[in-house]
Amino acid sequence: MSTTEQTRTVVENYVAALRNGEAADRRAEFFAPDATWTLIGDLPTSGTWKGPDGIFRGFLPAMLTRFDLTKPLGQELRTLLADGDHAMAEWTTRATTTDGTEYANDVVIVFRVAGGRIAEAREYFDTAYAGRVLFGR
Repeated sequence: MSTTEQTRTVVENYVAALRNGEAADRRAEFFAPDATWTLIGDLPTSGTWKGPDGIFRGFLPAMLTRFDLTKPLGQELRTLLADGDHAMAEWTTRATTTDGTEYANDVVIVFRVAGGRIAEAREYFDTAYAGRVLFGR
């Protein structure tokens, strides 16, 4: 398997696990111990989160507390491109906020895969929209 194919497979499997609600339980399978996740922008959750536990016990819960988890939350994957050890995934996140507002935001994440696991993720989305809808800015 080429590096590009391996990278694509790792990211595809991670996105599938995320969509099925299995990503947190399988975090060590998908993320290197020193992996980083950076959310670009100036939201309260923006910054760089380190390691699978930092990502899944820090960053993701801080975002998920803004959503009504009794309602569907999903990612509609539109594009997945891979080249060497990098992949780019484009999806739309759809959810309902805790105050009942429908949320839909287009997301692009650039992944770097090393040793068969995600070593780095840089996430980009409309932070002005997220600030208004999720953080009341």
